[in-house]
Amino acid sequence: MAVTDAAIDRIKEMILSGALAPGDRLPKEAELAERLGLSRNSLREAVRALALINVLDVRQGDGTYVTSLEPRLLLDAMSFVVDFHRDDTVLQFMQVRQILEPAATALAAIHMADEEIEELREILASLPEAPSVEELVANDLRFHRHIAAGSGNPVLCSLVESLSGPTTRARVWRGLTQEGAIAKTREQHAAICDAIAARRPEVARAWATVHVAGVEEWLRRAL
Repeated sequence: MAVTDAAIDRIKEMILSGALAPGDRLPKEAELAERLGLSRNSLREAVRALALINVLDVRQGDGTYVTSLEPRLLLDAMSFVVDFHRDDTVLQFMQVRQILEPAATALAAIHMADEEIEELREILASLPEAPSVEELVANDLRFHRHIAAGSGNPVLCSLVESLSGPTTRARVWRGLTQEGAIAKTREQHAAICDAIAARRPEVARAWATVHVAGVEEWLRRAL
């Protein structure tokens, strides 16, 4: 494992130093192993590990390439890890969401284009009059992802997206057990959308805080 870690560090250094740029193809295995002073086996294991976290892209019959290294790709690995959360840690993920999501919503009020705001209104309008819990959760996820994308910050957007998984079940539980949850969600989503459309970032932040805090408070009681 220590030898593989050393191989990972060597490849990482090549990327950070600019010797390998996004989209570059790695030298052939034998050549790269000799250049880095590594065994071919440890290099192979390092490549596998870096491919799992989307730093490298192994293309059969073509070679190994450095990916675009975009936040969306790199943070996708975090989403995979986050999915393994336990029920007793979901509240902690909700608390992190309460920090990030209002910030993304405030930025969306500044950066979101007019046509993107219209798309946000269309997402709200697409929710049926009497939605099932599944429809409500899907619409809620779509609504918040659209806002995160409109924040103008790809890193923040990816972080918000990666935290959506652990809170999905909490939204389902809330929809199943809390009276008036659907009406409250509609009202708060509309208020968030209106604040973004009015270009009032602090109002948008406040409504997003209220919205996430409501789910968190219900979750505290449920757990």
